[in-house]
Amino acid sequence: MSDTEIHDDRDAGFLRARVGGADGEVAGYLQYLVLDEPRRALVPVHTVVEPEHEGKGIAGSLARELYAIAAREAMAVAPLCPFVVRWAARHPGEAPAVGDELIAAAKAAVEADPHQW
Repeated sequence: MSDTEIHDDRDAGFLRARVGGADGEVAGYLQYLVLDEPRRALVPVHTVVEPEHEGKGIAGSLARELYAIAAREAMAVAPLCPFVVRWAARHPGEAPAVGDELIAAAKAAVEADPHQW
């Protein structure tokens, strides 16, 4: 993974993992939204790794970076993406759990605009 860089495109709601630097091939991405209420949170919805890059730790790196961004910005993460839910369960020291109210708000936000996700 040393030649993989992760870039946050907040406006588009994507973390993208690129192989070969900032202008390299997209090896995978994590799609997310920013929730404002009941508290500010990042909500990962999908994680995708291109088949030729599977098994290289890219999805885990994307999840780890999302949690790191949230920590730097004093935000929570309300994971809806099944991969991120499993990753968070395996890494509780890096992925603080959130309450049911925040998860419910995240689900409602996604359900309000299902075609975007």
